[in-house]
Amino acid sequence: MNKQKTALSVNVNKVAMVRNTRHLGIPSVMRAATLCLEAGADGITVHPRPDERHIRADDVREIAALMKAWPDREFNIEGNPTQNLMRFIEQYRPHQCTFVPDSEGQFTSDHGWNLEQDSARLAPLIARAHEFGVRVSLFMDAEPQAMAAARALGADRVELYTEPYAAAWGTAQQEAQLLRFAAAAQAARDAGLGVNAGHDLNRDNLTAFIRRVPGVAEVSIGHALIADALELGYGATVRDYLRCIDDAQS
Repeated sequence: MNKQKTALSVNVNKVAMVRNTRHLGIPSVMRAATLCLEAGADGITVHPRPDERHIRADDVREIAALMKAWPDREFNIEGNPTQNLMRFIEQYRPHQCTFVPDSEGQFTSDHGWNLEQDSARLAPLIARAHEFGVRVSLFMDAEPQAMAAARALGADRVELYTEPYAAAWGTAQQEAQLLRFAAAAQAARDAGLGVNAGHDLNRDNLTAFIRRVPGVAEVSIGHALIADALELGYGATVRDYLRCIDDAQS
């Protein structure tokens, strides 16, 4: 069982994606973030892609300003550090940055870093983020053997890419995936890394994941949470995700 409370960081990218289909400024990304924080979310995550198909540079600026009014909550900016991410980190100094190996036109994040190939370019970028006082999390597949290498590069945490677990939910492969992620999380902890998780976690599969995977410090949830909020509202949705976390840790 996890001894620490798992934090819920709400990714508001999908709010921005809907807004960008018109020129009316609705739905408001700032309003969404504020309502989620008021409901108890532990942080806000944004992923400003170079093409600005959802989160835009102005959104990052405005949310960075908003988060100063919530000093007990965390701001996480994620993206590819070889594209546009580092300028946001330098300018806004979030609590955490999550390095994700997406190509510029990639539909959504669908794999973690390959440290055999990517270490040389990641190491100086991790060091640079640390110079700005920002915690670094690397988006990684659930591969226990890769965790020590992530720590050796200087990463503070890993974010386990959870889509394979979500895809296996309710199938004969569910238990095998839980064991796989538990082993990866334990390897990360043994290496001295904190453990985050995200991608396709939802109200159905979240409790089992946190209950079985040791030491999950944070889950970052966007698509499912915003989809639920369309039916339930932001406040009720955030509170229900927090209930899922509490059920796992009670």
